[in-house]
Formats: sequence, C-alpha cells, structure tokens
Amino acid sequence: MAETPQIKDEKKIGDVPESVEINLEAGVAMEAGNVVDEGILVKTNPLARGLKSRHMQMIAVGAFIHLPIHVSLTDEKFCVEGGAIGAGFFVGSGSALSNGGPGGLVLGFAVIGSLLLCTVQALGEMAVLYPVNGAFYTYVVRFVDPSLGFAVGWEYAIGWLTILPFEISAFALTIEFWRDDINIGVWVMMFTVLIIVIQVFGVRGFGEVEFVLSIIKVVGLVGFIILGIVIDTGGTGPQGYLGAKYWHHPGAFRNGFKGFCAVLTFAAFEYGGTEMVGLAAAEAKNPLKSLPLATKQVLWRMVFFYVVSLFMVTLLVPSSDPDLLNASGANSKFSPFVIAIKLAGIKALPSIFNAVIVISTLSVANSSLYASTRTMQALAERGMGPKFVAYVDSKGRPLVAIAIQLAFGMLGFVGESGNATTIFYWIIALGGLSNFFAWGAINFAHIRFRSAWKAQGHSLDELPFKAMFGVIGSYYGFFVNVLGMATTFYTALFPLGGSPDAIDFFQSYLAAPIFIALYLFWKIYSREWKMFVPLTEMDITSGRRALILDPSQMPPPKTWANLPIRIVRALV
Repeated sequence: MAETPQIKDEKKIGDVPESVEINLEAGVAMEAGNVVDEGILVKTNPLARGLKSRHMQMIAVGAFIHLPIHVSLTDEKFCVEGGAIGAGFFVGSGSALSNGGPGGLVLGFAVIGSLLLCTVQALGEMAVLYPVNGAFYTYVVRFVDPSLGFAVGWEYAIGWLTILPFEISAFALTIEFWRDDINIGVWVMMFTVLIIVIQVFGVRGFGEVEFVLSIIKVVGLVGFIILGIVIDTGGTGPQGYLGAKYWHHPGAFRNGFKGFCAVLTFAAFEYGGTEMVGLAAAEAKNPLKSLPLATKQVLWRMVFFYVVSLFMVTLLVPSSDPDLLNASGANSKFSPFVIAIKLAGIKALPSIFNAVIVISTLSVANSSLYASTRTMQALAERGMGPKFVAYVDSKGRPLVAIAIQLAFGMLGFVGESGNATTIFYWIIALGGLSNFFAWGAINFAHIRFRSAWKAQGHSLDELPFKAMFGVIGSYYGFFVNVLGMATTFYTALFPLGGSPDAIDFFQSYLAAPIFIALYLFWKIYSREWKMFVPLTEMDITSGRRALILDPSQMPPPKTWANLPIRIVRALV
C-alpha cells in the first residue's frame, strides 16, 4: 500500500490545513479521521473543539432563544420582547395567554414542540455524521440547492445579528427596575463589555457561561412548577383550591381560531435557537457521544420546561386578567409568573424574577453571538460571503465575524433615541421569519439526504445515529413548518384586534421577500439554474465522520443496569 504523506500547512490561502492527510490510493483528503469538506474555498484555522457533553446538553435547553416580532412603547421607552427561556418567555407568555386562552397556549406550544422534536432529530442524524462548520446551512447547500442554502444561511445570520442590540437594550431596561436614576447608556456599555470578555475565552467561554446561566433558568422554572402545584392545591394564598377553575371560567380558548394562530406564531419564535445544538457540532469534542444525548433530551425538556410550566400558569392566572394585556418587553411586573404569585399573596418575587430576566438576557446575547458568528464564518469560508469574514485565529475564534456582531450590537444605544421604536420595528423585521426558514430547510435537507444515501448504495445501518422518527418525522416537521408560516402570514395580514395595515404586515413579514431576493441573487450570481442537486451527484462524502469508529467513542450500550442513570440524564 502506498505511504500516506503528511501535508504541512504553510498558512497560505488554498493550502490544505495542518494535520490533513492525503490518501493517494483513495484520492480523498482526510483531516483527523474525517473527509475534508470539498466545498470550503477559503482555508483557515479550524474552529476550536472545546464543547464538552455537559455544554451540549445545556445548549439544548438554553438555546431556545429567539426574538418575537414585538416592540412596544411604554413610558416613551421602547421595550423589546426577548425570547424563549428569557424575557419573552417569562413576560410575553402573558400576552399569548390573553390572546389564545389556557387551551390555546398549551396546545400551541405542544404543536410547535412536536415540530422541533422532529427537526432536532433530523438535524442530529446529519450533524453526527457530518459535524461540519455551518451545520444545517451546509446541509442545505449539499443536499438541496446552493442558492437555497445561501438564502437560509444569510437570513439565519441576519436574524441572530438583530437580536444582540435588543438584548442589550432589554438588559438596560430591566436594570431600571432597581435603578432608574442612571442613564441606560451606562448599562448598555457595561453589558457590551461583559459580552466582549466572554468572547476572549472563545467557544469554551460560550459553553461555560451558557452552562451556568441555563442551570439558573432551569432551577427557576423547577421552583415555579413546585410552587405552582402548592398554590393550585390550596397550600398557600387566599384563593384556596383552584384546580382547573380558570379553564372553565373564563374558558379554555379565547378569540377563536385567530387567537390560536397568534399563540402558534408566538410559540414558534419562543422555540427559536433549538437548532443551535447542530450548529455547535463542529466545535464539540465528541459529537458522536454528546449530540445524540442532547437531541434526545430535547423532548423531555420541551415538555417539562415549556408545556408543564405554562400549564401551571394557566391554572393560576385567569386569561381575562387585565394585567396580561401589558405583558410585553422586559416589564417583569406583568409577567404571568409574577402575577400568579402575587395573586397567591407572596411578596418579594418581582425582584427575584427580574434577576432571572437579567440572567436570561445575557444568555440570549451570548447565544446570538455564537449563532451569528459561526454562520457568517461558514458562509464566507464556502465563498458565499466576504473572504475576510472566514478568518479564524490560532485559538479557534472567528474574530472578524465576532467584531461584526459586536459592532451591530452598538445599535443598543439607539434606545436613547426618540425614534427607537420605529427603528427597532424594521430591524427586527429583517430576520423575523428566520426560524421557519431554518427549520423547514433542515427537514427538507434530511428528506433529500435520506434519498441520496439510499440512491448511492448505502443502508441505514451505516448511520452512527438515526433520527427517532425517521424520514416520516421530517415530512411531518416540514408540513407543520409550512402551517406555521401560513398562520404567521394570516396574523400579519389580519392582526388580532386590528384591521389590515400594510406597515404592520411588512414589519411582520418583511423577511419573506428578503429571503426570496437572496435566493434569486445567488441563482443569478452562480448561474446554477437547477432547482435541486441530483441525488446521484449529491456530496455525501465531504466532512463525513469515519464510519468505522473506536468503541470508546460510541455511546454506552443500553442495559438494565444503566437504565436509572439514562433516565436521570434524559431529564437533567
């Protein structure tokens, strides 16, 4: 057999990276046991693989963090509704309860949760086999169409770029709960400096911060669920036994089908960021072990931290409570979680929940930096963005992409402007639908991947990790995703409690024409007129993890002896 020479990296654009081996007999490039991604055009230092299994597991929880399209003017100051297990979840869920009622709220989150479960499973299958930079964006380029991948990737990056300034502003407004005598610009600068410090430590800094902050949020939700059970059964407070009283009066659903559509749209934004588990695969130390565990835990954590906690809220707060109409932004006193405990006569909670929201804004900002920078760097490395954005330093940090995101974060100072509300409305609209585009593309890419895998002579037994619901789950996920986009269009065109308005519509749906423009631009620029990559021409080799693996890299086999620890890991 021919000797396999080692090619040394001389730090020149176009050279093969260090530690890459060329298999002369097979004619393919190998890097650390993986086939090098042939689509990469700009060679640079690899991203650091510093994320451990515990980091990946908490990212699966803490990354449910997108930003609903909602900005309100309160006391001449803009309030931005944060996302997921953050300001949006703790506060904005009150508006959703008022719009759709308790049944609509729980059902809406359950439906979108089922979509995300199928999506994450499909993404996990591809990410374990191809732990490449750019994750699902790369899969769309390979398995569907480069133009669609270009549009999905940039829309996703734009969506996360717009989040950081809002979270910075939300942080400043939340701090005013305690100190309203200090200009919010001080808090904006302090928050920005803190974010910069985290970036100094690279992906390990992101992982550790997200690990700690996610634990705090989880503990807060667990505490509320336990307290909610005590309140509902009459264990404390003047209300006595409540049971399902508020489901009967004022009723399980409000505002009919339109109210449910409003909840469905809200839930879709609140679940945003779930796909970040796959995005982090390229920087995981052992994605074969950590990714399957993280994706499997999504089911239990979605049920427990979303559906169960919101169900407890519906038992404790009537959907007709007038304070719910003001549940927006970072105004924690109108959070349904706070209202529930106030109705029970428990004091001092607003400060506690305000502290949780402050922590949540930092978590959201931390994740927005990670998602946007890794996506932009991957786009540039593949020739779909400026080459200089692809730069990664010797410590595995995409510094140029980080600088762009931090510069965009300076828009947080716009909060002191009299036109802040108008400006933020339109900035949010740029990436408002990025969740739907990303999730739909993931499911579609998985469907196409499975077809190509079979067409090119492979069997499912070769896959190191298989999606729980197979390709049927991806068809379901894609269908529900299309349904979600339709309900968003419906509520944007016919808003709840209002009449059709062009400005309101485009502030909710502006991302759609931008997405189409991005798609058409790359079609024209690349002159690739095929709608889809043919199955027999699809690249299912580049970046693929070796299928013959060291047993030590594999997840432990399932036995009765390790059943208890597997149950604990699934829930914790």
